[in-house]
Amino acid sequence: RVEREGWKGLEQRSRRPKQVRKRLWSLEEIEAVRSYRLLYPCWGKEKIRVLLEVDGIRLSASSIGRIIRYLKSRKAIPELRYKGRWEGRRKQKRPYAIRKPRSYQAERPGDIVQVDTLDIHPFPAILFKHFTARDMVSRWDVVEVYPRASSRQAKHFLNQLIKRAPFPIRAIQVDGGSEYKAAFEQVCHDLGISLFVLPPRAPKLNGCVERAHRTHLDEFYALYEPDSDLERLNKALRSWEWVYNNVRPHRALDYLTPRQYIERNTTA
Repeated sequence: RVEREGWKGLEQRSRRPKQVRKRLWSLEEIEAVRSYRLLYPCWGKEKIRVLLEVDGIRLSASSIGRIIRYLKSRKAIPELRYKGRWEGRRKQKRPYAIRKPRSYQAERPGDIVQVDTLDIHPFPAILFKHFTARDMVSRWDVVEVYPRASSRQAKHFLNQLIKRAPFPIRAIQVDGGSEYKAAFEQVCHDLGISLFVLPPRAPKLNGCVERAHRTHLDEFYALYEPDSDLERLNKALRSWEWVYNNVRPHRALDYLTPRQYIERNTTA
């Protein structure tokens, strides 16, 4: 081609065979495949092959596949479209929250504060949402109870966390709950607090705050008389929070209190 056409002869050209095998399907076979495909639009070539054999039409599965492709190209059979209402909800992209980078490690108090909620049932027909925030380094806890778990309630709890923590909050780690979206995510963005979201079905990655729930259930709620008055409950929780952070020795801190650990850590 170079000798005959020059450098243009080196350009890539179609490699389609000059002689292409002609279709050998009869109109009866095409119509039989089409009718079964219209009747059972989700069934593939193998199932249709079995049905055709019952009718006395013998075609290989590959031939049926080619007939289906031929019918689709002629729009003789519709493309399968699943109805949107049956599809799972598509995950919306978070405007600010991200997965925690592997390189990011909690080294100082406030580097990562884990936040989670716990269902509290003071009485059978009453449900409260208990919010816990735990600092991964100092084990400092902030707790509050709300009538429900919404992004506005979570935003209010975040403001309480910032006010009651004796260190600046640099990052917060939460699960994928809806309460940590919208207003909560916006205030994290506005305050410059990194927001890390756990992957689905991974509560172990929030192990510190999960263990905090157990402590508060065993050492506060087990002794507190059930009460549907949120104001009284939060007042009692605030007293327990002070005891937890300032009096209770913590095994993970070599039996220091969170307050003692922070003071020693910041003065070192």
